[in-house]
Amino acid sequence: MPTAIAVTSADLVLPPTDQQTPTAALLQAPEAQSLDLAIGDMHLLLEQHGYVVAICPTGISPAHERRLHAIRSVLESDRIALLKVDLPPLGVAVLVRQLRQLSVCDFSPGVVASAARLLTHYIHAGALLNSVARLDRVPVSLKTHAKSWVPGSQFAVVAGPSPQLVKIAPAVELPAGPPFATQMLIARGQLSSEWVQQTLAPAWNVEAVQECALPAGSPRWWGTGKLVEFASFLPDISVIYQLVSSVRREGCHWCGMELIGDRCGFCSSPLAPPENRMHSTGVLNHGAPAPPGT
Repeated sequence: MPTAIAVTSADLVLPPTDQQTPTAALLQAPEAQSLDLAIGDMHLLLEQHGYVVAICPTGISPAHERRLHAIRSVLESDRIALLKVDLPPLGVAVLVRQLRQLSVCDFSPGVVASAARLLTHYIHAGALLNSVARLDRVPVSLKTHAKSWVPGSQFAVVAGPSPQLVKIAPAVELPAGPPFATQMLIARGQLSSEWVQQTLAPAWNVEAVQECALPAGSPRWWGTGKLVEFASFLPDISVIYQLVSSVRREGCHWCGMELIGDRCGFCSSPLAPPENRMHSTGVLNHGAPAPPGT
């Protein structure tokens, strides 16, 4: 069975791109489900899939986040990865779908979990806003704050992979886009504008634009409901597969899970320095061979 991908909100589960892409499990908030039922659901996921990779947006409520850590503690399971993702809601939904696609590939649970950090660098997530007065997720100068009070002002804000903010005006230099082929997903809030689809997408050489419902957490994340959120991403699973495959795999020195990058997705331990990656054949590992590449 593929590694289970779990989310904290149902609107973070985008429609699959093919028949092979599985859905994601929903880890409900404390006010929607008792702790006993939540523990039971997680136990069932582990029984069915072996491992669970749960994506937690930075906008998740503290109570919901504490619930997830409590469940993992009660089950005493090291097979649950809780990944905090600092992307806007639509970007999180795109990342979740990519992980769902990877979960049915021939990657270990550890590689799927640690791939989340890698893939965030290839998602250009942002929004068109009518005001940045309440935006606290992306650096905004006092001068820009002042400009946001001018009626009719609009701002193009890119939160990741690197923060950018541009006040929309004639002949303005647009935010820098991805240097590779992408598709774009658009979610409309209460702002009536075609700027993202008609101006930004062509400037970014987007191959296709699709629309979806605005995630419930987007107005809170961006500080306003008058927005058009967008996310530009790698659409081809074969490209994503090659990207993940190209990164050297290591064994986590703490929990033993396979990982890519500089941090384990399951126990959050950083990759051991090169001088500490030699695995001795002592009592603790009973003479087990070192992981590939060490």
